[in-house]
Amino acid sequence: MTVFQAIVIAIVEGLTEFLPVSSTGHMVIVQALLGIEPTEFTKVFMVNIQFGAILSVVVLYWKRFFRSLEFYWKLLVAFIPAALIGLLFGDAIDRLLENVAVVAAALLLGGIVLLFVDRWFRPKGVDEVGYGRAFGIGLAQCVALVPGVSRSAATIIGGMALGLTRKHAAEFSFFLAVPTMAAASGYKLLKGWQADPALFSSDHLGILLLGNAVAFVVAMLAIRGFVGFLSRHGFRAFGWYRIIVGALLLVLLAWGADLNMA
Repeated sequence: MTVFQAIVIAIVEGLTEFLPVSSTGHMVIVQALLGIEPTEFTKVFMVNIQFGAILSVVVLYWKRFFRSLEFYWKLLVAFIPAALIGLLFGDAIDRLLENVAVVAAALLLGGIVLLFVDRWFRPKGVDEVGYGRAFGIGLAQCVALVPGVSRSAATIIGGMALGLTRKHAAEFSFFLAVPTMAAASGYKLLKGWQADPALFSSDHLGILLLGNAVAFVVAMLAIRGFVGFLSRHGFRAFGWYRIIVGALLLVLLAWGADLNMA
């Protein structure tokens, strides 16, 4: 992976991490388009830079993030389901990361869901996340382990289904991303080091740090706009975007385009 490729993927991650369009799915697509070989390092890079983007939440919402011990217990309750599924099926999830067809199908189907989600779940004006709602949102997050589903979309929709407004569901989704991506990043780094200690050469570490820094800065710029847009307009625009991208990828694959990264 070159420095240019790392910067491009980090920009894509920062722009899409908080949008309900799947940041992982978009990174998989860009990786295929750039012809980046799916080495152990690229897999580590794809997961690790998501933590860089997520750190923007801590900076932008630091007063609300550092508020009470009970808040962290709720985040833990929401975090546990995806953590368990990730540990049990991590290798299978890694294989899905190399399959653009899976990403395309998830984008298309998820887009259809987003077209109707505002009709299905009328917010009840709930602005407090209790332990029950936290666990329910955590279960919804498990669906996002499939590349292309979107962790943001799954958790926001899960929150809305449990009565939260779009704004409060989105904010809890952002907060939940911090422990989720911290654990995923740390676990991926550990697995990569165990598989090949040479993976963490000075060149690779430099690319990882650069990717995290770029993703962090871009995410800082993107997150505010997303919350405002979602509160005013809902999910339909994102739904149509996902449908167009997913359908285009499926057409290209049907015509024989070599987008998979095997």
